[in-house]
Amino acid sequence: MPAISFQSVSKTYPSARGQTGPLVRALDHVSFDIQKGEFFGLLGPNGAGKTTLISILAGLSRATSGSVQVHGSDVVTDYANARRMLGVVPQELVFDPFFTVREALRIQSGYFGIKNNDAWIDELLSSLGLTDKADANMRQLSGGMKRRVLVAQALVHKPQVIVLDEPTAGVDVELRQTLWQFIAKLNRQGSTVLLTTHYLEEAEALCNRIAMLKQGRVVALAETSELLKAASSNVLRFKIDSELPPHLAAQARVTGRIVQFPAHNAYEIEQYLAALREAGLVAEDVEIRKADLEDVFLDVMNDESAKEPVVADDLDLAGAAK
Repeated sequence: MPAISFQSVSKTYPSARGQTGPLVRALDHVSFDIQKGEFFGLLGPNGAGKTTLISILAGLSRATSGSVQVHGSDVVTDYANARRMLGVVPQELVFDPFFTVREALRIQSGYFGIKNNDAWIDELLSSLGLTDKADANMRQLSGGMKRRVLVAQALVHKPQVIVLDEPTAGVDVELRQTLWQFIAKLNRQGSTVLLTTHYLEEAEALCNRIAMLKQGRVVALAETSELLKAASSNVLRFKIDSELPPHLAAQARVTGRIVQFPAHNAYEIEQYLAALREAGLVAEDVEIRKADLEDVFLDVMNDESAKEPVVADDLDLAGAAK
């Protein structure tokens, strides 16, 4: 029995014109399972449907069609049991301004009928760097500290499944390291983790398997290692102080001064460098690196031909779907 099972989940909303306009489809027959003990990544651009899918999983929204189960419990017909097994860290900072951190965690415990769990609360506070804030009012905390409290609230009832929706968005490096060390420890102890993030290096480092959503559809589903193996063999990376000519810019990924080209062999690398010289441009800090998850993600998202979910065997050596 999987930890989480999405079966043909669709979600539609009325358009801005109400009943007279076409329905807006946020999710389109999404199906995949997450096995017990997995660290699973759910990736996609803004508006792809990630948060909608998590909202349905958490019971905050209801699917138009399809079903979702947590350890065999349906999130609609057996909501209480399904919710008891979930710990959800939302994307938004939501907090009660009238209580201290410790009080907030005790109240959250009470929602699940848990009493006298101060030892576990103390462990959460320590693991998330909140011990010195235990008696501080929630209003007094910085955004990063509030984010830590949200994580602690999600874990206070020791859920079997941990759902993290953009948990490190806008937080400092220290919190990111602290959070991942603690979540990785819980995963090793048997907890299932579902993560959405825009930090693809986090997903690459942490997730055993990944699904990618685009416009409400699953467009890739494979083990992280298989996705990386199927990606382009190398990437040419360098810095320049001028803009690329249009014919080169169309093939490149440009971030500020950093330019990256997919390069499958030495001949292609030389062709790119020769084209730069012909354009009168000087490349600095030239290096060749292996493709990473960001390369795979961009290839999959830019592929317009994929009709079925992409798995590793469907990717050519350039990392794009066939």
